[in-house]
Amino acid sequence: MTIGLARLAELEAAGRPFALATVTWRRGPSSGHVGSKAVVHPDGTIEGWLGGACAQPTVVKAALETLVTGAPALLVLGEADDRPGVRPVPMACSSEGAMEVYVEPVLPKPELWVVGESPAARMLVELAATLGWRSRVVAAEAELDAVGARGYVVVATQGHHDETALERALGTPASYIGLVASEKRASAVLGWLRDRGLGDEALARVRAPAGLDLGHTEHEEMAVAILAELVAFKAAGAGAQTTEVIELETAIDPVCKMEVEIATATWTSDHGEVHFYFCAPGCKKAFDADPEVFLG
Repeated sequence: MTIGLARLAELEAAGRPFALATVTWRRGPSSGHVGSKAVVHPDGTIEGWLGGACAQPTVVKAALETLVTGAPALLVLGEADDRPGVRPVPMACSSEGAMEVYVEPVLPKPELWVVGESPAARMLVELAATLGWRSRVVAAEAELDAVGARGYVVVATQGHHDETALERALGTPASYIGLVASEKRASAVLGWLRDRGLGDEALARVRAPAGLDLGHTEHEEMAVAILAELVAFKAAGAGAQTTEVIELETAIDPVCKMEVEIATATWTSDHGEVHFYFCAPGCKKAFDADPEVFLG
């Protein structure tokens, strides 16, 4: 059963990373159909349907790779294809089918946490929301304890409690921590933090003053300058935009050359001192009949 758009929207709204695999072409006989979709989660589990057991380990492994690299992949299983950027996957199973699968990572948007009630803070939250980022104004510093590695924290309290807000932010794994202040004010705040025992490594995480240097600006322009810096920060890959995934251990079927997930392999054989894994009983039968044909 293919996965529906409502489920995809649910996962994206919840901020859960996943890879979406879609069948874009097939040559029968193949159990996968054009338009069939499946979600591959970072732990290797699958929702939806793409095709048979031969294709699944290859697609899952490619999907996990896209979650790490952030780049999509185009697989062609069972068909020669020399187009640039295409990953052809040999397949010699008895079905004689073939299909093309497009795999794209769907990574959560950055989370922007803005501390302060200043006009610049409110404008920054509104602008970030237009990019689809999850953004919010933080009224109490304790809320920062929920910031994760994808979080961007901007302290813009206009001097009311910059020091304690930054100290709290530095206790989180936030990718970006910025302070909206003049250079003189920023230097004083960092000095206070240093007196509190924070070392150079911790203080180096703070961007102060936050935002591109546009000279004297209005509140709205200041918010644009900060967001521009955040977008550049994200585009440079400096933030934690990729995902930790399970390490999928696979082996190559010596008959059809397909990848087989070792943990779930049903068909196996021993030859000499080597354990071999197969995607289907037909491959195992052919190998057992004459192993040297496939090992030569």
